[in-house]
Parts: sequence; C-alpha cells; structure tokens
Amino acid sequence: MAVAEEAKGAPSTLRNAFGNVLCFFALLLIGVLAFSIRLFSVIKYESVIHEFDPYFNYRVTQYLTKSGIYDFWNWFDDRTWYPLGRVIGGTVYPGLTLTAGSMWWLLNSLNIPLSVETVCVFTAPIFSANAAWATYLLTKEVKGTGAGLTAAALLAMVPSYISRSVAGSYDNEAVNTSSIFSEGCIRIKFLDCVHYAFSVFCLGRQFHLESCCVDIKHWVSLLCYIKCSIVCSWGGYTFIINLIPMHVLLCIVTGRYSSRLYIAYAPLVVLGTLLAALVPVVGFNAVMTSEHFASFLVFIIIHVVALVYYIRGTLSPKMFKVATTLVLTLGICCNTHCIGGFQSNKRMERAKSNTYASKYIPIIASVSEHQPPTWPSYFMDINVLAFLVPAGIIACFSPLSDASSFVVLYIVTSVYFSGVMVRLMLVLAPAACIMSGIALSEGFDVFTRSIKFQLPKLLENPSSAGDSTSESSTVQNGPKADKHLAAAKSEDITKERNSKKSKRKEKEKEKEVSEKISSKTRREKRLLALPLEASVVAIVLIVLLGSFYVIHCVWAAAEAYSAPSIVLTSYSHDGLHVFDDFREAYSWLRHNTEVDDKLGQPCLPQKSQLGTFSIPWTSNMFLLCLEVLLATLVMILTNFFGWFALEGRDGQYRIDSHATPTMLNSLMYKLSYYRFVETDGKGFDRVRRTEIGKKHFKLTHFEEVFTTHHWMVRIYKLKPPKNRIRGKLKKSKSSSKSSAANTSKTRQNPWN
Repeated sequence: MAVAEEAKGAPSTLRNAFGNVLCFFALLLIGVLAFSIRLFSVIKYESVIHEFDPYFNYRVTQYLTKSGIYDFWNWFDDRTWYPLGRVIGGTVYPGLTLTAGSMWWLLNSLNIPLSVETVCVFTAPIFSANAAWATYLLTKEVKGTGAGLTAAALLAMVPSYISRSVAGSYDNEAVNTSSIFSEGCIRIKFLDCVHYAFSVFCLGRQFHLESCCVDIKHWVSLLCYIKCSIVCSWGGYTFIINLIPMHVLLCIVTGRYSSRLYIAYAPLVVLGTLLAALVPVVGFNAVMTSEHFASFLVFIIIHVVALVYYIRGTLSPKMFKVATTLVLTLGICCNTHCIGGFQSNKRMERAKSNTYASKYIPIIASVSEHQPPTWPSYFMDINVLAFLVPAGIIACFSPLSDASSFVVLYIVTSVYFSGVMVRLMLVLAPAACIMSGIALSEGFDVFTRSIKFQLPKLLENPSSAGDSTSESSTVQNGPKADKHLAAAKSEDITKERNSKKSKRKEKEKEKEVSEKISSKTRREKRLLALPLEASVVAIVLIVLLGSFYVIHCVWAAAEAYSAPSIVLTSYSHDGLHVFDDFREAYSWLRHNTEVDDKLGQPCLPQKSQLGTFSIPWTSNMFLLCLEVLLATLVMILTNFFGWFALEGRDGQYRIDSHATPTMLNSLMYKLSYYRFVETDGKGFDRVRRTEIGKKHFKLTHFEEVFTTHHWMVRIYKLKPPKNRIRGKLKKSKSSSKSSAANTSKTRQNPWN
C-alpha cells in the first residue's frame, strides 16, 4: 500500500514542481514587461527627469548623496519657494529620496558607476515590477495562483499606473504602490500565521509554540516596517491606514472576530504609530489629526469586544448583560472624548469631498489633477477593467474569507475616492486589476473545465456508432448469435448459484460504481459545466478582450504618458514635430549665468488662484514695480506660446486693439510680444487668433539676450540703472513728497 501511495504521489509532486517553475518564469516575464513598457520616454526623448516635482526630488536626492543623511535632515534650500526657502528635512516625504540614494550607494559599492540622475530616472520602472509581484502575492491569497498571475500582468500594463511610473517620473507615487500591496499581502499572511499558532496551542503541541511565536514576532516587525515605509513615501498613506481599521471593523460586525484578528491588528497600531511619528513631516500628526482617528477608534473597539468575549466566558447570563451595558457606556464616553481631541485636517476633508478645495483652498482646486474625473478618463486609465470589476466582486463572495473581504473593501473605497479627484485614479487602478484578474481567472477556469468535460462525450460518439453497427450485424446473423447468448447465460446462472460470495462482491462493486457516477455528476454540477460552443466562444472573447487591452496600454505608454513636460510634440501632415525649446533655454542659462543668479518668471495667475506670495509677486511683474525687480533679479524668463499655438491657462485676456491700457503697457505684454511683429509682419497670436494691439515698442529697462527657436522661451536681462542728476533730484523733492503722500492714501501695499 505504501508503495502504491508513493507511486500515486510522485506525479503530483512532479506536477507541483513544474507548476512552481512555470510560475516563477511567468513572474519574471511580467517584471520585465512592467519595466520595459515604461521606457518609451527614454527611447523617444532620452533619459530626462519629467516635470517640476520629479526634478525637485532629484535635486534632493543629489544633495543626499553628496552631503549625507544628517545634512539632509537639516538642509534649508534657499532656492525652492524663493525668496521664502524651504526646510527640506521637515517638509518632504523622505522614502523616495532614501530609496534612490540607497540604490545609488549600493550600485557604486559594487563598482557600477551610474549617475544619480540615471538611478532616479529608472527608479519608477523598477518599483513597477515590484508592484506587479506584490499584486501577485496579494491576489494569490484571495483566489489562487492563476488569479495572481493574471492580476500581476494587468497591473504591469494598466495606463493609470504607467502615468505615474514612467521612466523619468521620479515622484512619490511610483514607490508607494508596491508598498501598499506588500502590506496587504503580509497582513493576510499574518492572519494565517496567527491562526496556525493558535491551532497548535489548542492541540497542546507545546514544542512548536515557541517557533510559532517567533514567526508572529517576525510578521509583526515586517508589517510595521512596511507601514513605516508607506508613511515615508507618500502623503496618500492615509488611505491604507484607514482601510485596515475598516477591514477589522467589518470582520467584527460580521461575526468573524477571533484572537488572531486581535493579535494581527493591535501591535500594528501601537508600533506603526510610533514609527510613523519618527518621520519628521508627520511627527505628532500621527496622534493629533483626524487622518489617524479610524485606527485608534477601532483599536478601542477591538479591546472592548475582546473584553466582552472574556466576560461572557466567566459570568452568568444576567451578570453578562449588566457588564455589557457598563462596558458599552464606558466605551462610548471614551470614544466621544477622543473624537473631541482630534483636529480636522484639510487633506482629509479634501479627500472626502470634491467641493471642499474649491471653497476653501482654491489654489489647490485650480490644479488640473485635483479636478473630479470624467467618464472618458476612467476608460482611458483602466480601459476594459471597468467592465470586469463587478464580476470579480461577485467571485470574491464564493466563498467569502478575510482575504476576499479585504479586497472587496479595497475596491469599494477606491472607487469612491477616485471620483473625488483625477490624481486618486492611481488608487483605483491596482484594485481594478485585482478584481479583473480574479474575474478572468475564474471565468477561464469555468470555460476550460466545461470543454474538458465535453470532449470525452464527443470522442465517445464514434465508438457508440461502431457499437450500433456491430449490434446490427449480430441481428443479421440470426439463430447462431441466439445460441451463443443462451449458452453464455446458462453458464452465468450456474456460476451465480455456486458462488454467493461473488454475488455480494458484485453488488458492492455496483454500489461503488454508482457512487462514483453520482459523485462525478455532482462534480459536473458543482463546476457549472457550460455547453461546448458557449465555452469556446467565451474563451475567444476573453482573448480578444485581452488583446484590445494590451494594444490600448501600449499606445497609452508610448504616446499619452511618455512625453515629458519639457519636450512638446505635435503631428501634422508632414509627420512628427518635436519642440525642445525648454532644454534649449536651460542649456543657454547653464552656460551664461552664475550659480547664484536669480531669475524671475512672470505668469498670469490662473482662475481662482489665490496665493499669499504668487499673487503679489505677479502683481509687481504685471504693474512694473521695478524697485523690487532690480533689487532681487538678474534676468527675466518668460514662457510664450503665441507663435507655437499651444493653449495656455491665462483666462484668455484680450490683447488686441481693444485691450485695456494697463494690459498694453504692462511688463507681461511687452516681454511676451517684443519684436513679435517680425515673425509674420502682422503680429498674429495663434492661440488667441487675433492680431496684437501694440506692435512696435521699445524696452527701457530690459534687454533681450536669448529667444528659442520656436519663441516658446524668451530671456531678458535687466539693464543697469542710469546715473541720477542731483540737481533734478533736489528740485523734485517737494513734489515727490507731496505725490508720495497722496498716493499712500489711495494705494495699498500689494505685499500685505
């Protein structure tokens, strides 16, 4: 018997080993896919840092690698938010910078001489592969290996995540997504580990208990470390630290409370909060703001529930009711007291409502990525996954477990927050990939099994036809066949009379066969076997759906999200045109200015943009307050798109002959349209589609030093002030005093 069992177990172990090897290579290919699909920007525009925030993060990383960690924490950057400056150590989330700095240090210690810029450019694609693998681990805990591989492949290509993790997009979101999935996966694993430890304890196997406790300590430490890395990486950490308490509360409400749930949550709140408070940008906000209130509230609730379960086992039913009322009263009082001590946070209010920012923080509401998304943006960012998510949610309820309830809660909350602002579509995309992976895996499993059970019936049809022909031939043979049948029946009768034991055995065999047939039919019913034609058509549709998704993702990665903001492109009848004026201007500044020279960039304020510093400074630029400009700046840099015909966000002010005198005589107008009439002889603005009002004028205080090829960037240098004649100043003292007194009564200081 032992030899037979070993012979049966050998193919299964070989099959498992082959499956594990195949799964490993599939994950490796998914990681390569996630990395390579984000390299279109490097292939088309070379290795550059995109936009303002990624370049600021690059500067911070460069300072970290040169000066060290201690100087980084105490660094005051006087070039950021000029002239106010910025304390870097206390205002940035250091996770991205520390991660890239550690990678650069490790590579250089291995004698791989890469620059800091190169490491920063490729950090996001590397962590995209990590996010895909973390998605596999999380989805595997919910619905198995097939669903995990499918979800990982979907996440590797989803456009919403590509927009934040393309090569050169060195921003916080690129690193944080993999950490969020890692915490979800480790939390579910930790629940299983605690369940195993308690089952061992209940069975009385004391020799395994110490090793299980050590494993629990390791899981707790790892979970708290990942939570700290999430807090260090991105301000959106509030999503995951509120999602976990909601999952614990859901388990309590649905009657799934157990000791393993308590051990998996309580240490995370205490140790995770202490580690989060060590991050300078968070500090005491970890215990003072409403963002962290949910974790503390559920922390109190789970202790109350644990106390109630303990009291139930020790008291009588009457005393238990009295104790329950007392405990609930004390719990409500403690919760109301804690609620009164927490402060409301603007970020939390902005995440809960899409109208809060427009009412109270209009400078944030004016940013395009903080606007509520439209329906086409959902199709652009997650494509066909939007139609597969409901099927994945239904599949998670059969059966419902702790892991599947966590994923369902994740998709529900992410759908809500994605409707608040476009930026939070990044939170929805991974959840949609998980649900779509579960739906595709379950559907593909049902369809392939239906085909598997239908194929033997098709193969048996020809043999049954052959049996019918043989039966017809026997009928034609006539009495010979009847004689043989009669002889065979007589022999069988004599055998049955002589052996009663064999009859019993045959009955038992028939029962076993009938039981096998019934179990087989039950399996077929349980597997929901569909018709063969429907299964084949469904598999073909799934393949077509997947191919359409792949084509859309590749197009989005190559065209929609790969272009950096400093390089612009346009298509026309003669092909692709690349406008590289920004880097052209930056290169000129790098070679013709000193390191400490200060440049100003005038811009019209956007609609509803009310900043405490940008508006007064822009007003000075607009009204030509040269006293401030001459004291601080050396050069002026302007962005002008009137010749290139790129739409701006300046409110479409009038610049034609009917414009106000203030506009036509302003510094903004003169620096933008100086010598513009020389381009076509008319001074036609292609953005506003009109001729400018004032075409010929000269500059008194500025000198044009550089204009890019497409007139997108223009650089002017401030002329030195002219010498003043003392006689004229003495004569005009009294008049200047009287005029100053009159103007001081009517004008207000724009800097107040």
